[in-house]
Amino acid sequence: MPEIDALFESINVRDLLAGHDLNDPTTPLSAPDLRLLINRLESHSLRIKSKVQSYLVSHHSDFSELFSLCQDAVSKTRLISDDVSDVLKLVSDRPIDVEIRSVVDEITEKTKEVKLKRESLDLVSAIVGICEALQETKEALKNGRFRFAAERIRELKVVLRIGEEEKGEPVAYALLRKEWSDCFDEIQDVLAKFMENAVCFELDSRRLRIKYKLSVGETAGIALSTVLEAMEVIGMLDYGLAKAADSIFKHVITPAVTHASTFIAVEDSSKTSGEITEAKLRLEQSSDHKIEDVDGDAIYSGILKVVKFICSSLCFGNVTWIHSFGRLTWPRISELIISKFLSKVVPDDASKLADFQKIIERTSQFEAALKELNIVSPSDAESRLSKYAENVEVHFASRKKIEILAKARNLLLQCNFTIPQELSMRNAYSKSDGVESLDVNSSKHIVCLLFSSERCVVSEAASQLMHLVHKTLEDVCVSSARVASEFYNAARDSILLYEAVVPVKLEKQLNGINQAAVLLHNDCLYLFEEVLGLPFEYRTSFPSSIKEYAVFADVAPRFKLMAEEVLQKQVHLVISSLREAIDSADGFQNTHQMKQYETANCSIEQVVFSLEKVHMIWEPVLRPKTYKQSMCVVLESVFRRISRDILLLDDMAADETFQLQRLIHLMLENLSSLLDSLRSVDNTSRPLDDLIPSLRKTRKLAELLDMPLKSITSAWESGELYSCNFTRTEVQDFIKAIFTDSPLRKECLWRIDDVSQ
Repeated sequence: MPEIDALFESINVRDLLAGHDLNDPTTPLSAPDLRLLINRLESHSLRIKSKVQSYLVSHHSDFSELFSLCQDAVSKTRLISDDVSDVLKLVSDRPIDVEIRSVVDEITEKTKEVKLKRESLDLVSAIVGICEALQETKEALKNGRFRFAAERIRELKVVLRIGEEEKGEPVAYALLRKEWSDCFDEIQDVLAKFMENAVCFELDSRRLRIKYKLSVGETAGIALSTVLEAMEVIGMLDYGLAKAADSIFKHVITPAVTHASTFIAVEDSSKTSGEITEAKLRLEQSSDHKIEDVDGDAIYSGILKVVKFICSSLCFGNVTWIHSFGRLTWPRISELIISKFLSKVVPDDASKLADFQKIIERTSQFEAALKELNIVSPSDAESRLSKYAENVEVHFASRKKIEILAKARNLLLQCNFTIPQELSMRNAYSKSDGVESLDVNSSKHIVCLLFSSERCVVSEAASQLMHLVHKTLEDVCVSSARVASEFYNAARDSILLYEAVVPVKLEKQLNGINQAAVLLHNDCLYLFEEVLGLPFEYRTSFPSSIKEYAVFADVAPRFKLMAEEVLQKQVHLVISSLREAIDSADGFQNTHQMKQYETANCSIEQVVFSLEKVHMIWEPVLRPKTYKQSMCVVLESVFRRISRDILLLDDMAADETFQLQRLIHLMLENLSSLLDSLRSVDNTSRPLDDLIPSLRKTRKLAELLDMPLKSITSAWESGELYSCNFTRTEVQDFIKAIFTDSPLRKECLWRIDDVSQ
C-alpha cells in the first residue's frame, strides 16, 4: 500500500508547528501551541481514515482472496496437527525404534558374515592356488623342468613369507609352509644328485669328468647348465657345488700343489653327433718330475690350468657360478699353498731373504690371475698369499723363533743333570787342577761367573742354553726391526724355559739329597749373572726400536731366588736326615750299658757316613765359599744337637761319662778329614771354631767328662767354659748329673752361681 505509506510519511510535527521556533530543543511549548497541535493531528487523522477506507473499498477483492488463502492454510495446519497426533499415538503404542535398531543390527551382522565369507573364499582360493602351484612344481620336477620348478619355489617363498612367520596366522599357512619346505628339500636333493652325477673323479685313471647331459633315475637328458641355473634361482649354489668343489680340491688341486713337479693337467673332451657331451681333465706323469719347483712356477701354473678348466667347463664362464666355486675352494687352496709351499721355502738364513723376492712376484701374479678369472673376488682385500709372501721377514723370524725355542727345550729335556766322573773324582775348584787339564766333555761344565770371577760347575744344559742365547742376541744386533723383535723374544723365552722346565723335570731329585739339586743351584747362579750382563754386552748394538723395551732385569732375580731356595732346601733335607740319625741314639742315655752304647755308636757312625756322603756330593759341585758355609751350617746343627742331648742327661755314672767321651772322640776322629777339608777350602784366616761354635763346645764337653769338680769350677770362673758357649745352667746341671751331693759340690755350685758372666 504505497499510498498509505506516503500519507504516514507526510506527517511532520515541525510542519504542524511552523510558526514556532523549534531549533532550540530546550524551548518549552505553550498551551495554545499544544491545542493547535492537537487540532491539526485530529484533522490529519480523519484524512488518513478516509484514505484507508477508500483504499479498502477499492481493493476489496484482493483482501477477500488473501483471507481465503489464510483460511485454507489454517485448515491444512489442523490436518497436519491431526496426522502428527496420530503418529505420536502410534509411536507411543508400538516402540518402532526398537524394531528399527534390530533391523539395523541384523543388516550389520549379515554384512560382516558376507565379508567374512568373501575373505574366507579368497583365502581358500589362495590356498588352492598355492597347493596347485606346489603340485605343479612337483610335476615340473618329475618332468625335468628344473628352471620352472625353481622359479615357482622362489615365488611361493615370497607368497608364504618364509622366515617371516607371525603369531595368530591360519593353521593352513603353517601346513603350506611345511609343504613348501618339503618341496624345497626335494628339489634341493634332486639338484644335488644331478650335480654329483655331473662331476666325478676316477681314481684309477686319475681323471676328472664333467658331464653335460645328466640322468638320475627316470629323469634323463638334463643339461648341466639347467641344473646350475635352477640352483642359482633357489639360492643353493654353494650347497650344490660343495661336493664337487671338495672332490676337485682333494683329487686335482691338492696333487697340483703337493706334487707339482710330478703331475701335469691335460684337458680332453667327448663328442656325440658333433656336440660336446663331456669334458675331461687328466693328471699325467710329468717327464720333468725330478726338477725341484723352487719358485712355485709349476704349482701356480698347474692350479691356474685347473681353475681355467673349471671356469669354462663347469661354470660356463658365469661369474656368479665362478664366485660360488671360489668361495668354496679359495680359502682351502690358499691355506694349502701356504702350508705346503710358501712356509717351506721361507729362508733359513737372513742373507737369503733377497732371493725370496722372485717367489713374492710370482705369488702376486698368480693371485691377480685368479682375480681376473673371478675365482677370487676383486673386492677381496685379503690377498692372503701375497701378504704371506710379502711378510716373509716375519715368517722367517717366527720360524727361527720356533726353532730356537725347540732347541732350548730339547737341551733342557735331554740333559741328565750330572757331571762327568772326572769332575766327581777331583776338586774342580782346585787351583792346581785347571780347566786346561780336563777333557773337552768335562771342561764344558766349568764356567766363569761374570761378576764374581769365580769358576762354577754347571750342567751342560745351562752352558749350551746360554750359548744359544748369546748367538740369538748376536743375530738381533744385525737384523731388521721386525726380525730383531722376534729374536729378542726368543732369547727371553729360552731363558724362561729353564725356569719352567727344569724344576718340573727334577722334581723327584729336588726332594732328595743328590748332585742334581746342587747342580741346579749352580745353574741358577750362572744364569743370574749371565742374564744381568746381557744388556751391558748387547744393548748398544740393538736396533733402536728394540732398545726401548729390551730388558732382562726382570728375569735375573728369579734365578737368584731359585738358587737360594734350592740350596736352603738341600741344607734342610740334610739336617733333617742327620736329626733322624741322632734320634736313634735315644738321647745318649745309659751308654755304660753295652746295648745302649752300641745303639749310640751306630747313630754316630750313621751321622758320620751321611756327612761324608754330603761332602762327596757337594764339594765337587758347589763353589768353595758356598760349600763351606753350607757344610758349616750342617755341622753346627749336628754338634749342637749332640752336645745338647748329653748336657740334658740328669744322672751319669763314671763308666757312662767314659763311654760318652769315647763316642765324642770317635766322632771327631772320623770327621777330622772333613774338618780339614773345610779349613783348606779358602784362604780365610778365620778359625773353623768360629764358623762352627758348637764344635768348640763339643770338644770341651769331651774334656769335662773326665775333669775333677774343682777344675770344672775353675774353668767356669776363668771364663773358659763361657767362651765355649756353655751357659751357667748347663754347667750346674752337668755337675749335678756327674757328682753326688756333697759340701764340695754345694760350694762349687755356689761359686759358679756367684760368678757374673
